[in-house]
Amino acid sequence: MVRVSGQGSCAEPVAPAQRVAVIIPAKNESGRIGATVTSAKTIPRVDLVLVVDDGSADQTRRKAQDAGAVVVRHSHNRGKAAAMETGAAIVAMRDADGDPARLLLFLDADLGDTAAAAAPLIRPVADGEVDFTVAVLPPQIGAAGFGAVVQLARNGIAKATGFVARAPLSGQRCLTREAYEEATPLAHGWGVEAAMTIDLLRKGFAVQEVECDLRHRPSGRTVRGLTHRAAQYRDVTMALAARGVRIAFGSIGRGVKRIVVRGRPPVRPPGHEDA
Repeated sequence: MVRVSGQGSCAEPVAPAQRVAVIIPAKNESGRIGATVTSAKTIPRVDLVLVVDDGSADQTRRKAQDAGAVVVRHSHNRGKAAAMETGAAIVAMRDADGDPARLLLFLDADLGDTAAAAAPLIRPVADGEVDFTVAVLPPQIGAAGFGAVVQLARNGIAKATGFVARAPLSGQRCLTREAYEEATPLAHGWGVEAAMTIDLLRKGFAVQEVECDLRHRPSGRTVRGLTHRAAQYRDVTMALAARGVRIAFGSIGRGVKRIVVRGRPPVRPPGHEDA
């Protein structure tokens, strides 16, 4: 159960030396993974960058190792959620007995040189203000999606919890170990972020969305990009259905309450009282 004290504080304060592990699920990201790792290593408090190579057929593993990451590899592709779980398990094994568990900072592999801009996600969690943070990215140059998956995820989270997320699919998020454990087992594949938000808010954990100047590689309206978005739609739909949430497409905003403005203040589920 989440620990709630006063306004803006939902967890016991942690020591200033709180360490952070960056976990990067990656598949066939040899073009950007090196820059992503190098940039992530510069984030304050980060003392471990772990790449989970999820069955890549290119040089992702070697490029990540050359950049200084610890790399573990799935022999075949198991999906994003499985890669996240593998990474978190490896970090737990590396946490020293008697020391606070590292915070977990999940980043996508294609952020390149902008990965360091995820640093603002850490402070609200490290200071005990919230249990997890989610990055809100600026408009992405070259992005050409239709917005259907974002709308589906946003509406599903809103229906399940009352929280209208600005970035319901953002993979850039920082969690306490306690919050991560309460979110497991993670939802399959690309449904992991929406499901995690629902599960944690339902259990009383607090979230804050934070604007971060992060940049993805644009997928555009290519065959690969459209295939990816179709897989996202499928996985998010499955994750919502597993949580008893069924959404009529296009119904975003109906009967839900926006309880966050530009990511502030921290959000807790409706009816959750500070003690």
